Amino acid sequence: MNLDKITQRYFNLFPGDFSGNPMQRQTPNFLFAQTEIYGYKNAHLLHFNQNLSEEIGLGKIENQEDTDFVNATNLPENIKTYSTAYAGHQFGQWAGQLGDGRAIYAGEIKNSEGKFTEIQWKGAGATPYSRHADGRAVLRSSIREYLMSEAMFHLGVPTTRALSLSLSGEKVARDIMYNGNVDFEQGAVVIRTSETFLRFGHFELLAARNEIDTLQKLTDFTIENYYPEIDKNSENKYIEFYKKVSEKTAEMIVEWLRVGFTHGVMNTDNMSIIGNTIDYGPFSMLDEYDLNFTSNTTDLPNKRYAFGKQAHIAHWNMIQLANALFPLIKDEAALENVLVDYSEMFWKKHDEMMAKKFGFEKLERYDADFFTSWQKLMEEISIDYTLFFNQLETLKEDTNIPEHFKKCFYQNINSNQETLLIEFVENYKQRLSYNQISRDESRKIMQKANPKFVLRNYLLFECIAEMDEGKTDLFDKLWLALQSPYEEIYPEFSVKRPEKYEGVVGCSSLSCSS
Repeated sequence: MNLDKITQRYFNLFPGDFSGNPMQRQTPNFLFAQTEIYGYKNAHLLHFNQNLSEEIGLGKIENQEDTDFVNATNLPENIKTYSTAYAGHQFGQWAGQLGDGRAIYAGEIKNSEGKFTEIQWKGAGATPYSRHADGRAVLRSSIREYLMSEAMFHLGVPTTRALSLSLSGEKVARDIMYNGNVDFEQGAVVIRTSETFLRFGHFELLAARNEIDTLQKLTDFTIENYYPEIDKNSENKYIEFYKKVSEKTAEMIVEWLRVGFTHGVMNTDNMSIIGNTIDYGPFSMLDEYDLNFTSNTTDLPNKRYAFGKQAHIAHWNMIQLANALFPLIKDEAALENVLVDYSEMFWKKHDEMMAKKFGFEKLERYDADFFTSWQKLMEEISIDYTLFFNQLETLKEDTNIPEHFKKCFYQNINSNQETLLIEFVENYKQRLSYNQISRDESRKIMQKANPKFVLRNYLLFECIAEMDEGKTDLFDKLWLALQSPYEEIYPEFSVKRPEKYEGVVGCSSLSCSS
């Protein structure tokens, strides 16, 4: 591996705490703190994402030094590790300084095309921002992030990606449901990568502390490196930056809704400044379609971060980012205009996305009513989101409609519901007739928009159980399947959630504990 090419630009560009003090504390006037990895002596590499490593410029694992690096055991002298400070609104409430509680940066690597990628361990030990926690991660949550971030990438959703998965060689205590039942689980370490891990919360922290010079410096850095299309010398660059973040955020949410992803913890500290999906905690792919589905037990009963509320919450989070950037923009009307534009832009992109899922050649003015009728159907009958569109794609003129969709139902349907389904499908056929393209061409549009395979929670639940026993067969199959989600590699994965997993923690919903 090209470990000698890893650099730490933050050390030279931004104010940092180089004391090496591991005590968990506030770090005013600093954007990061130098942080040491714990150094697991009995760590064991479970999986390495070779394709990603080559893509970002790290290359292959060739010796023990490389293995030690991915296992967070020993590091070359050129790598100076650190964690960053950020703040955030958690479940709608200002939480103050948060920061990388379990993330420690190795720095950045530049590939042959000149693109920088940030590299960080998750679970490599406590940081000054761990907030009375241990900085560890467990195998359960690490498997989920490792597989899901790569699954999202292959689905075409903007996301961070994971480079490696290792056992730490330690046991970690976790209260998975926050009910006093502590259990010991296998510890693990994941290396994850992104063009940047900067969050809304980084900007919120600096604004809240009135560290405006550093806020401006960070914003200029972000524009120059991640939004090069913006003229860095323009007097309007900061409002243009805010517009671009708004667009990226809306596009990300539309992609979440397209594939049925529910994040679970859309706090502002979990919102990427470049529109990436970050921090895979209590996430879930939809099984049955339900706008009120929340994947996070901590989010009950309010369901703030439910599947159908994600666009609204992203808008709310954009308001908090506007407040943070106001000292630079100083134009309330301009910020409000961007927020109004966000809503219009989101719904336009959303409806265009839905038109593709249905195989429509283009979005028509009357499709809004059609989408509403579909939504009512899905919620009335409790239909599997992914399987419904797969079955819709294979629909033929002489198809027995209730029988054709039977594999999508999570409950037996009555005669009224059967009639509702038949009427909708007939309306769909009528809408398809307005296309100026053939049915085969329409199906090709659907096939690009609708995955055959999504990484459902019950599959992850089964995979984690096997990995706890040292078995990797299911993990290997899932890894292969997630790389081609628009093909049916393993038909046994293209089924609805089995009844035995109904309501099981880890299958239907999860807590934040990891």
